[in-house]
Amino acid sequence: MKAVVCREYGGLDAARLEDVAPPPMRPGCVRVRVEAASASFASLLVMAGKHQNKAPLPLIPGTEVAGVVTEVAGDVSRFRPGDRVIAGVQSGGYAQEVVAPQQTVFDLPGPVGFEDGAQFPTIYGTAYGALKWRAQLAPSEFVLVHGAGGGSGLAAVEVAKALGGRVIATAGSEEKLEVARSRGAEHAINYREQDWREAVLEITRQRGADVIYDPVGGPTFDTSLRCIAPEGRIIPMGFAGGTIPTVPANIVLVKNITVLGVYWGYYFGWGRQPVLPSNDARMRAAYAELFEWVIQGKLKPFAHAVLPLSDFRTALEMIASRAVVGRVILRPQAG
Repeated sequence: MKAVVCREYGGLDAARLEDVAPPPMRPGCVRVRVEAASASFASLLVMAGKHQNKAPLPLIPGTEVAGVVTEVAGDVSRFRPGDRVIAGVQSGGYAQEVVAPQQTVFDLPGPVGFEDGAQFPTIYGTAYGALKWRAQLAPSEFVLVHGAGGGSGLAAVEVAKALGGRVIATAGSEEKLEVARSRGAEHAINYREQDWREAVLEITRQRGADVIYDPVGGPTFDTSLRCIAPEGRIIPMGFAGGTIPTVPANIVLVKNITVLGVYWGYYFGWGRQPVLPSNDARMRAAYAELFEWVIQGKLKPFAHAVLPLSDFRTALEMIASRAVVGRVILRPQAG
């Protein structure tokens, strides 16, 4: 099969499109012919050896795929060849085939395309778990979403809106803000042109945002603590700004706020804990609801570009430029 392979850490310069042997089947797993893979900023960190989950070499980057089951292990009864699915994988997504544990594979309904489905294993799943399970977002609460033009931010905008939240989106360009508005943001703030903290306080009549979804980190997180509502919940989702913030406990205390961690890989069994049957059941219910929202038109995943796998370098260069809106999708079977 064809795959993007890194045999040393070093970012894009260390990656090559190669012909490699397909991954071997393992107990409890399914083989998926990858029709679409979601490219992400996290892949750049993985390829550079700078991601918190450092993958061993040689590695094939990519964690979100959609495709068709072609083979199942003898102990798998949940799926069969021909099923349309999405899958979350710790690595290996930028390839024509993946082998994934059945607990990280989920049904993809017929009305949902592969290019849309490839955005769901991580970014939509994370937004759902963060906002519904962890923050317990209530209807009409204000949700401040940073980085709202990126894949993670746009997913959070849409999920928050679907849950009845009132979304305030921040981004660094009018193009990104316009897409956020089209996905349900009631208020859009260009942080390059406005004091976004003051804007949030004005919008919320000085109370602050009830829930803050922050994939940026650094100074953005620090300033968020100054415009969060009493008893608000802040979710540090990532550190695209390059700096991991620290949490001043005195602010947590005096404002009665909650800092919520959400690592979606935990529910996939990527940590030290096995996947509990109760978590497996609610994960499948979560994806079923997410895809129902897609069919209802409440979620509309945005692809900045769709490229063949051979153009992976172009895809990741686009992401590194910070100009991408939504996600870039790779099509391993194309070309």
